[in-house]
Amino acid sequence: MTTTCKDCVVDFNTPPPEGLAKNRNLGLVVAGVIGGGALLLSAICVPFVTPALRKICLPYVPATTSQVENVIKALKGRKGTLVDLGSGDGRIVLEAAKVGFKSTGVELNPWLVMYSKFQAFRSGISSMASFHRRDIWKTDLSKFDNVVIFGVDSMMKDLEVKCSQEMHDKSVIAACRFSFPNRIPHSQVGEGIDAVWLYDNSLSAPLSTNSDTLISNGSASQKIISNRKV
Repeated sequence: MTTTCKDCVVDFNTPPPEGLAKNRNLGLVVAGVIGGGALLLSAICVPFVTPALRKICLPYVPATTSQVENVIKALKGRKGTLVDLGSGDGRIVLEAAKVGFKSTGVELNPWLVMYSKFQAFRSGISSMASFHRRDIWKTDLSKFDNVVIFGVDSMMKDLEVKCSQEMHDKSVIAACRFSFPNRIPHSQVGEGIDAVWLYDNSLSAPLSTNSDTLISNGSASQKIISNRKV
């Protein structure tokens, strides 16, 4: 004799209760939103974190109002093309464009490049300010009359060599936050963290290991303190 227990038979074709189905769908939606948000956050954060993994780290630190003003002051009377190496949010390039420089920003972070382009468009100066996603070490400096760099101490020696090899005789370099380790600046604007050192290739560009050097600029002699760090 065979006995069948109807209560023990499970019909897998029967849909689950309505409340259980809704909860399961809601859980899938929440999981999808969290997963998508995590991927988006990673995509945004990675360009800001990866500089720390490079041999020479150039982190994104926005220039202060004083630093921007000092760069413009240091370049007063200059004209032509300008490049900001590691342009960040583009504020140096934008301000330089406003005073007449044909300005270019070079930046590895794609989000900052897009933001800078938007700011140039919004300000109506896109024809004078362009931005490119590019490694500063692969940027040809020979076509620029003015170079601006907000560097870090560990990169200044290599950057000094790159500028010397690529830049033409009538060009200038505005170094911010850190000066070159060997080359003597021809002028300085500001003090401390806001200091800008100007290196003029059209004038003499001696190298010195002395901390207190007297250099000649035409008929005037100016005392410059080299190797000054902040």
